[in-house]
Amino acid sequence: MSGFLPVSREDMRRQKTGQLDFVYITGDAYVDHPSFGHAVISRVLQSHGYQVGIIAQPDWKDPESIAALGTPKLGFLVTAGNMDSMVNHYTVSKKRRQTDAYTPGGVTGRRPDYATIVYCRLIRRMYPDIPVIIGGIEASLRRMGHYDYWSDKVKPSILLDAGADLISYGMGERSIVEIASALASGIAVSDLTYIRGTVFKTNDREMASYSWDGEHPAIELPAFSQIRKDKRAYAASFYTQYCNTDPFFGKRLYETYRQDDGGEIYVVQNPAPLPLSRDEMDEIYALPYMRAFHPSYEAAGGVPAITEVKFSIVSNRGCFGGCNFCALTFHQGRIIQTRSHESILTEAKLLIRDPDFKGYIHDVGGPTANFRHPACEKQLREGACTGRQCLSPVPCRHLNVSHQDYLELLQKLRSLEGVKKVFIRSGIRYDYLMYDKDRQFLRELCEHHVSGQLKVAPEHISDQVLEKMGKPSADIYYKFVQAYGQMNQKLGKNQYLVPYLMSSHPGSALNDAIKLALFLKDTGSAPKQVQDFYPTPSTISTCMYYTGLDPKTMQPVYVADNPHEKAMQRALIQYRNPKNHGLVKEALIKAGREDLYGFQKHCLIRPQSASFRPVKEEKPVKQKKKKKTIRNVHKKKRG
Repeated sequence: MSGFLPVSREDMRRQKTGQLDFVYITGDAYVDHPSFGHAVISRVLQSHGYQVGIIAQPDWKDPESIAALGTPKLGFLVTAGNMDSMVNHYTVSKKRRQTDAYTPGGVTGRRPDYATIVYCRLIRRMYPDIPVIIGGIEASLRRMGHYDYWSDKVKPSILLDAGADLISYGMGERSIVEIASALASGIAVSDLTYIRGTVFKTNDREMASYSWDGEHPAIELPAFSQIRKDKRAYAASFYTQYCNTDPFFGKRLYETYRQDDGGEIYVVQNPAPLPLSRDEMDEIYALPYMRAFHPSYEAAGGVPAITEVKFSIVSNRGCFGGCNFCALTFHQGRIIQTRSHESILTEAKLLIRDPDFKGYIHDVGGPTANFRHPACEKQLREGACTGRQCLSPVPCRHLNVSHQDYLELLQKLRSLEGVKKVFIRSGIRYDYLMYDKDRQFLRELCEHHVSGQLKVAPEHISDQVLEKMGKPSADIYYKFVQAYGQMNQKLGKNQYLVPYLMSSHPGSALNDAIKLALFLKDTGSAPKQVQDFYPTPSTISTCMYYTGLDPKTMQPVYVADNPHEKAMQRALIQYRNPKNHGLVKEALIKAGREDLYGFQKHCLIRPQSASFRPVKEEKPVKQKKKKKTIRNVHKKKRG
């Protein structure tokens, strides 16, 4: 089973492959690496005896491009790629991106907007009767009626827009095998209504409302016609979906759509798949990936996206961090699933043998690197709690805080011959780290796994904004900064923190942005990049952005949706940049903080007019000097 999967009729002839079982259409270039969803699903199917071919980035203007590998026996699989196609194409200001890391040579324009829908419609034109199963992040997060930021509309389930038969949502290794087995046994795709991790459509209301477990009836969501015109109904519907993402207690959900002929069609979501066992995770990552982009891309310079992952290792899945702006709860879920040390060490030895390996493992992690076990013992028996988070606003009293397993894994990787350094580039939850009374992980992190600077994500410093983000209070970050500085000092290392910050998140007004700017001034930080809040599908934060309501409480939330105010909030975080002077000044005046505009030390910016003469101030009373720990840790070289 070694070698790349067929991408042409010539490949099929050379590999002596007859009619394929599945043709996989992807909006990304073909990269046979376990960090790419199309590679994982294809290899899983192949390991179960199915023949799969890949059509990567077909010409969506030419229906014949879909027919490049002929008619599949069982069906087409369709994904937009590793990213939502709209996020891939546009910045938060809805400007076209200049590069695409998932395309050969990094060029843009090789996939359409709303790629899943476009590809499915092409298939329907060529093969009206062949089953079409869609998956990946774009389909997964648009599985029910959803707010679409780019069109500024509530759109129907992508299942209806695409004309597909099924959605395999989340991490689909289990569901895709069940789907394939059913189709191979002769079951019609319209009868596949019983598989976890899938969404189907039906005209039968009784089928839609049928109890999943024989005990709890399916939950009827507000009809699409209602959520499209009523933001309160939208928020209520979204939160019901959010509370039913857990595989243990999640109920079947269904949403009603009125058809042109006056009839009704129902989009039905079955409960999420159960977590993978460690053995199942190990098997998936042991499949015979080529760990490279397809050789046909060599002339274009390869596929840039593989650079970040080629020498990185996936250690876990899922995240119980609960950030409201993240869609992981909808996609991977809150229950941590991990690979064994043996599996990870075996992959590391493969990396070491790669001729391009220079001795550096770039990352060992996942959505959150230092989560190597479920948040508590209960989660693997009963699921994650509804209506409560594990880490915020305060840690749950049942939270299992330990870095011991991760420490042992990192120590084993460091000891491998040929490994010079093991970095941790995926997110470290500094709050979880601080809840660990044993400081060994912090010590080894600073001593072995940081190269000059550590990237962390406080996101903001205003507690009222952090609460809307689902993040811990700023006090936890201050304590981490101090502990990180003290540990580096103890080790004799000169290492800094690079904080990721977000502007214009729901709940953030100008005064909150000013508070963040003052924090940056106090710590001496000057971030080169700032992430403006991006309303992507299926996050609590996006729901707040669209409705102006917190779906958990149904209370109003301030939303900076005016582009000019968003620009002011972003400018405040980069107040040192002379280009932002006008916006920062305007923001200070609008917020009634003219006291921060002047020549005094506490001011954010100085007047640019030569005629300006500040009022002479009396010397302030000398106060006790503040500790320099935070400033030193955030210190940066200034050119």
